[in-house]
Amino acid sequence: MNDRIARGERREPSFAHERGEGHADGDMRLSPDDRPTRFSAAPARPEPSRPLRNPPKRGKHGGGGGGKRRGRKRRSFLGGLFYWTMVLGLWCVIGLGGLIAYHASQLPPIDQLTVPKRPPNIAILAADGSLLANRGETGGRSITIGEVPPYLPRAFVAIEDRRFYDHFGIDPIGITRALVTNLRGRGVAQGGSTLTQQLAKNLFLTQERTAARKIQEAILALWLERTYSKDQILELYLNRVYFGSGAYGVEAAAQRYFNKSARAVTIAEAAMLAGLVQAPSRLAPNRNPDAAEKRAQLVIAAMADQGFITQAAAKAALTAPAEVPERIGAGSVNYAADYVMDVLDDFIGAVEGDVTVLTTIDTKLQGSAETILVDALSAQGSKLNASQGALVSLAPDGAIRALIGGRDYTKSQFNRATAAHRQPGSSFKPFVYLTAIEKGMTPDTIRDDAPFSIKGWEPENYTRSYRGPVTLRTAMQHSLNTVAARLIQEVTPREVVRTAQRLGVTSPLQANLSLALGTSEVTPLELTAAYASFANGGQSVLPYVIREVRSTAGKVVYARKANSFGPVIQPQTVSMMNTMFHAVMTGGTGSKVNLPGWEVGGKSGTTQDYRDAWFVGFTGRLVTAVWVGNDDNSAMRRVTGSGLPAEIWGKYMKAAHVGAQPVPLPGGFWQGAPKPIGDGAPVADARSPAAPVQPAGDRAWVPPAPQERNFLERLFGG
Repeated sequence: MNDRIARGERREPSFAHERGEGHADGDMRLSPDDRPTRFSAAPARPEPSRPLRNPPKRGKHGGGGGGKRRGRKRRSFLGGLFYWTMVLGLWCVIGLGGLIAYHASQLPPIDQLTVPKRPPNIAILAADGSLLANRGETGGRSITIGEVPPYLPRAFVAIEDRRFYDHFGIDPIGITRALVTNLRGRGVAQGGSTLTQQLAKNLFLTQERTAARKIQEAILALWLERTYSKDQILELYLNRVYFGSGAYGVEAAAQRYFNKSARAVTIAEAAMLAGLVQAPSRLAPNRNPDAAEKRAQLVIAAMADQGFITQAAAKAALTAPAEVPERIGAGSVNYAADYVMDVLDDFIGAVEGDVTVLTTIDTKLQGSAETILVDALSAQGSKLNASQGALVSLAPDGAIRALIGGRDYTKSQFNRATAAHRQPGSSFKPFVYLTAIEKGMTPDTIRDDAPFSIKGWEPENYTRSYRGPVTLRTAMQHSLNTVAARLIQEVTPREVVRTAQRLGVTSPLQANLSLALGTSEVTPLELTAAYASFANGGQSVLPYVIREVRSTAGKVVYARKANSFGPVIQPQTVSMMNTMFHAVMTGGTGSKVNLPGWEVGGKSGTTQDYRDAWFVGFTGRLVTAVWVGNDDNSAMRRVTGSGLPAEIWGKYMKAAHVGAQPVPLPGGFWQGAPKPIGDGAPVADARSPAAPVQPAGDRAWVPPAPQERNFLERLFGG
């Protein structure tokens, strides 16, 4: 055998020792000659043996047992770690799935989920189509991506979600990038929420920062991505995101901060709007312009870096940053907008979607009225203890052209023009005179201006002086209280109430004698509307501010028709009343504010203790009322209707009639009938050629001719 080994011959191993077979002496060990040397050839593959029917038992110290233990594979540390990591990961996935399923069950069923309707916006336009104000919960109308410049939506993508068009609603890459950035900065510098997630939060969830909300946000983001296209999601986002100052949506924000539509914003303005959504309160450009500009610069850089704008456009935007225009005025247009909202339901009912309301407001007249009223109160209000005012200006048909409800809307939203009930004082007297004329009197009817008492009531004139017998025209011209008191006693207070109500006064009126002096309260709007009947020839007037209402699709929801409610004053009576109103403006309490070249009528009013002061006047073009007083009804310092209110009225009316062609008052002035004197020759009232005296049958009184006309002038008409 050794010789075979030496010759390199193969030797098949024997398994006889495993079966208990061996040499004759029973020794199973190999002899030294039989043991393979270190450098011997590898043994040949053994032939498979038959399995033992009764394998030997492994003893505690048996050779067989010890061999198996040495052959057992030992797992490495890394292998064990991998195994347990896989097990732990599997359980985490199961737990996360259960957590997601739980929070998903708290949401409405996905098949029933719908995007909630955006609260409707009411865009209120002036008569020329310019925007006056937005009303509604959002502060602006909804827009489409196609309406705005392309760089506007791209600005939001650039700064809020650069991978918006690549992810599926959740952006793992963005989350990882934000996590790394935040860890490096040891703070929260970036957020991992996508635009879709932000939209989901705005549409369906609260603003609380909890893990539950984030899970639901992710679920809803996936649903949005499955339901809507990317552009639809971006459009929803632009119309729902909050920009601060009560503005929801990019259109409302553009109007709020730049006084323009989102369709007209520049790149710099678009960048500033996009930068706002991170922290609307902190970055609002009207509050923190420096922070807003720094944020806008980051947005512009991001837009250029992602190729949304050229480098040249970015440089130009950085060179000319967005500026928030200063708001000029006291915001009086909001009083008009509030009144529109007060009456809108009467015409269209509940507002279901965005609508546009075309009004009768003239922006030039509105701005002029605000400036004149505010400047007058600022200059004289403190000295006169007059803190508030209101102005209403109507066209003769009742169209509201300007409406100022107070000195400063930002400080007080109470609309004094439409809601404040104040005593009109002597500006109520025309209803007494109108009732008297309708009972058969004329402007030349004589009544005695003298002290008298009626059941303990003793009216006095403002000057405490008396003129004796005077015509009604003179009494109204100089606002004589005693004559008005005598007239209401004659015609009865009830009839005066009916006259005022017929002309449009809707406030409750007390049918007593003191009503002649304006002791029952009215609003500036209804008093102005009542005076409009004198300016339009006697037609009934219902003040209106809405011309047309359209949906965003252009459908006409409401259109005002030219309705005529019929006459409330006969033409001859209108002529008589306008003659008396005109006398006030030419020689009475309104003479200082008369409009040269125009036929004008007006009447002042002052209440007891100077608590209210009014001036109401009209031409054939406009009817305007001005009220001045204090909200707490405290007394002013001797402010009369012919003072500060008349001054405001005069400045406004002069500005409103600049460049307009003068038009006469309808019906002209009353000419009167000549009366016979002596041999029957008629004699005109020499004090006012436009208003001859009445017939003698009504206790007419002929005043003496003025001394400046001598005998020859009177004889030959010189």
